[in-house]
Amino acid sequence: QALPIPEIIPKGGFYDFTNKYPFLNPEAGGAAQHICPASIEPEKTKEIQELALRAFRSLGLRVYARVDVILSRTGEPFVLEINTIPGMTEASLLPEAAAVAGISYVDLCRRVIALSRARIEGAS
Repeated sequence: QALPIPEIIPKGGFYDFTNKYPFLNPEAGGAAQHICPASIEPEKTKEIQELALRAFRSLGLRVYARVDVILSRTGEPFVLEINTIPGMTEASLLPEAAAVAGISYVDLCRRVIALSRARIEGAS
């Protein structure tokens, strides 16, 4: 299942360490803004979600991952990376997107555990 797409808007420049973790360096004045769902057209959202699912499946992944995508200046999506162990704090992007989809943090954790158990038990 592809979740809603979070959009990251860095506070000046790049999405660097200061923007990602402003609480570790508060005097730097970072903190990126997250908008979820992203402010993009529904057709583009669907295109990006389908690209993310294809990338996920092409690596044989089965439980969960976060697929990072960037749009070119012309709006063409490119996969940057697939994070197979994405952040799972309540402030992380994956739980944020799940919440927008109506999946609580606790339910997200339960789903990951259930899918992982089913995969392991099915392999036995």
